[in-house]
Amino acid sequence: MISIRRARPADAPAIGEIHAAVWRSAYAGILPDGYLAALSAPRLAGFYQRAILDRREGHAVFVAVAGGQDWPGRPMGSTVVGFASGGRARRAGLADGEVETLYLLEDWRERGAGRRLMRAMGAHLRAVGCRSAMLWVLADNPTRWFYRHLGGKEAARETIRVGGQAVEQAAYVWDPIEALLAATAPAGER
Repeated sequence: MISIRRARPADAPAIGEIHAAVWRSAYAGILPDGYLAALSAPRLAGFYQRAILDRREGHAVFVAVAGGQDWPGRPMGSTVVGFASGGRARRAGLADGEVETLYLLEDWRERGAGRRLMRAMGAHLRAVGCRSAMLWVLADNPTRWFYRHLGGKEAARETIRVGGQAVEQAAYVWDPIEALLAATAPAGER
């Protein structure tokens, strides 16, 4: 069973590990090997710990938890297998809200957790007043099809530098945000 909930500070180490593992898998052959090997899960955990505690209006981190029921204190066998973060768009122009991250361990893909994390972020963004949502993804990311499958429309491309290398990223937009919520609704609600 996979449940989705707001992240807690104690989730930060698992989130850092997931971020590093997903980047090493998804971006092998796309980003420099040395850069990927040097990703520090503890450093990433510190970043996400601050993000979880961030009190900026509209910012949130959600986790996908696999195992039995999820209670505070993490019962034995409960494991964070993915996460999403976001808030109001970091820059104006494409949308009001932004999904900043969506990472799911490979063994937990194709089970609906990514869709449910996107739904949690979409519902959160709508609740804080966002009328549209967007996200950036490296254009060569092999899982970018997922965003198109959820109805995201490519709205922009730009070149950025990651690990000292120029790479292209694409922005996917859901406008209105209800398009994202409808695409991520449970099967009985679509």
